[in-house]
Amino acid sequence: MLFDRTATWGHPGMPQILAVHLQREHEKQTFSFERAELPLPAMAQSWLIHRGCPHDAIGLDSELGTPPADEATRALERRLVDQGDHYAMGYSYTCDDPDDTVTVVALRALDERAPSPYRVVVEEVDTDAWTHTLREGGFDTSKAALQWCEDRLTGEASPLPPVRPSAAAIPPAGVAKTLAPRPVGRSR
Repeated sequence: MLFDRTATWGHPGMPQILAVHLQREHEKQTFSFERAELPLPAMAQSWLIHRGCPHDAIGLDSELGTPPADEATRALERRLVDQGDHYAMGYSYTCDDPDDTVTVVALRALDERAPSPYRVVVEEVDTDAWTHTLREGGFDTSKAALQWCEDRLTGEASPLPPVRPSAAAIPPAGVAKTLAPRPVGRSR
């Protein structure tokens, strides 16, 4: 997992995390790789795990980046790492303004029966305390989720609505999941 320092100079709002899955073929002396630009480290970790990377091999370096500010952030990060393949990303925007460092991500549940089928995950960095918080809200429509993201980026967002509880938090074992390709997000 890499931090793309050049993303700030690219299109506004681009994800700044690059996940790279590298496979070497020693006998042929070749390699192949996949890459994905993702807005949050937990999403990059999930992407790598679902391509066969051992969970314990992709921990984040505590010397780099901001640590979680609270237990709610740590719990949501763990859930994104473990269950990230339950959602498809539809939109993300990363604002690296030092006065309002925030990333908003709109997700769609792959299970059509999921409560709160559209989710917004927002990461806010406290540059004074050098920590970050991660919160999640649930929406019934993509339009409402995207509108909340837009409102947050303009500083006019209401509090995130709660995610409706699920009857079965974890899907049955043995159900194959595939990640949807990341659609190109809109730029500001």
